[in-house]
Amino acid sequence: MAATGQDGDDVDHYEVLCLPSGEEGAALSVEQIEKAYRTQSRLRHPDKRPDDPNATADFQSLASSYKFLRDESLRRQFDARLRGRREAAARAAATGVKRRKAVSDLEERERAFAAGGGQYVDPDELARREDKRKAADIDRELNELKARKNSRISGSASTSAHGDKKGGSTENGVKTDKGKYLKVSWEGGADYYTAAKLEEIFKQFGKVEDIVIKTKKSRNRGSAIVVMASKEAAKTALKNHSVYNVFPVPLMVAPVEESGPAFATPPCEPPRAINIDGTGFVGMEASVFRKLQEAHKRKQCG
Repeated sequence: MAATGQDGDDVDHYEVLCLPSGEEGAALSVEQIEKAYRTQSRLRHPDKRPDDPNATADFQSLASSYKFLRDESLRRQFDARLRGRREAAARAAATGVKRRKAVSDLEERERAFAAGGGQYVDPDELARREDKRKAADIDRELNELKARKNSRISGSASTSAHGDKKGGSTENGVKTDKGKYLKVSWEGGADYYTAAKLEEIFKQFGKVEDIVIKTKKSRNRGSAIVVMASKEAAKTALKNHSVYNVFPVPLMVAPVEESGPAFATPPCEPPRAINIDGTGFVGMEASVFRKLQEAHKRKQCG
């Protein structure tokens, strides 16, 4: 408890008496200061600390600070000095925040400049471009998927490209219910997520019918289609964005909008048991095509 440099500016006389400093200290009454001094002098008297070599110096600093605070004029000057220190510290902190913000803004502008090919591009504009790029990726993959399914269907499509508004299709067609489909992508290693690992993540939102890992075109980026058992489960998964940010490699999850084309299916056959628990995953076109056919069979034969 010894206070060094008692006459220096670095001594807080309130703290020496174990009293609150700052505005609280300035509001203390003389009686409160006297009570604190009496309490501390009993506790810190050298006779009670015979083994402490600093006990005498500490007790002297206690008495000196008490005498200092008893002097009204000296105390007012001391309170003003403490207030000036606090204000200076607050200004320095505010300046530090502004400086860090300026540095952050400068770095953001430099990244935008580099991403724009040497021309400054507003960060918001970069974000909009990235959203458009992701939407274009989804549309392209859906179109590829439809083309693959059409090429594998025996016979020509005999239904209209537009079903009724309630989601129906013509007699021999089946409409893809894309409200249950989720587009999942990630960066940081294409092989980081397996179908089993994705199923473990998404089954907390509802039953998972299937997960199809897209054929890898990049070692750094990966993507997959997650088919939930219901639209409600898919909506729940879309609402819980915070869940996907806790992983070392964050996930980006987007809906796959429903569209109207219908695809021809073979005649009615008894439904076969299928594995919808996430094991035995196959290529994207075969998996989705199989589910479309079997769902339509169950609907026709049920």
